[in-house]
Amino acid sequence: MQEELEEEYEALNNVETLIEQLGKGQGLLINEPAGILSLLSDLKQAIGKIAPFGAKFERLDERVRSIFIEASDLSEELQNLHETVEPDPQQLELVNTKLQQLYDLRRKHGVESIEELIAIKENLEQKINVTEDLDAEILVRKQQLADYNTELLQKAALLSDRSKKILPQLTQRVEEALATLGMPNASFQISLTASTDFGNTGKDRLNFRFSANKGADYGELKKVASGGELSRIMLTIKAILAKYEQLPTMMFDEIDTGVSGEISNRMGEIMYQMSKHMQIFSITHLPQVASKGDHHFKVYKEDDENNTQTKIRALNENERVVELAEMLGGKSISDAALAHARELLN
Repeated sequence: MQEELEEEYEALNNVETLIEQLGKGQGLLINEPAGILSLLSDLKQAIGKIAPFGAKFERLDERVRSIFIEASDLSEELQNLHETVEPDPQQLELVNTKLQQLYDLRRKHGVESIEELIAIKENLEQKINVTEDLDAEILVRKQQLADYNTELLQKAALLSDRSKKILPQLTQRVEEALATLGMPNASFQISLTASTDFGNTGKDRLNFRFSANKGADYGELKKVASGGELSRIMLTIKAILAKYEQLPTMMFDEIDTGVSGEISNRMGEIMYQMSKHMQIFSITHLPQVASKGDHHFKVYKEDDENNTQTKIRALNENERVVELAEMLGGKSISDAALAHARELLN
């Protein structure tokens, strides 16, 4: 489209030159007695007389005739063009206006071709169509939203009913498990509070209130439980839930923080029992927990002149005994520490 307009503009803008040169060209072809067609006609007659004298003269005659035919056609086309080309100021102004609009649009949208402008036009048309249908689309979306909300409310109510039934059992099981971890008087109050928003627990929010000792007031778990108590509570809850969630792997990052001695041994035993039906990773500083694993990896750091690198290495049987002994008594390993390490592994 742009190329056609530019061609038309050039023709209209140079119409006087076109008329002049087309007339001149036509005159060169048909003027008598020295016009090109007159000369070619004489040439055609001359060569035609020698055409019967051999194949090469016949071929020459064919070429001359072909040139004469082409020149005749050219003369007719020049005549037609000369007769049709004429000044048209109004058309020139119209074409110039259209071209300027195209140039302005290309500059405005930062494109180089008509094809890119057409693509922009089609995109704008799509947006206009979307805007025209927007009210209808909004109504459809509102209805979908209402349907989803109704469905969510139904599922949230079902989830709330199930939670209310299971919470007493969960509370009892957590308290029983904590009793074996040195917290015989631990007591929980697990309740549900209605929320205006949906979440992982529907429209209820779980509230954990905790008391570690008889007669002590209940308080928010994260505020009243010590680090060691939180470690045991978290392990207990995870151990109970893991039986139902059927997770392939569970990782504990220093879940035994704040505990030691026999309690840490019992926590290690809980993780060991969990490992019978899932993969367990435990990051620990306690030898009682580390000794329960089927495999032992040591994480350590190495320094060079410019950097510190963290590395990990699988320990064999003897290395594991030494590592557990170091965890028990420090870098100065005693025979008693080695014996204790072997005892833990066995």
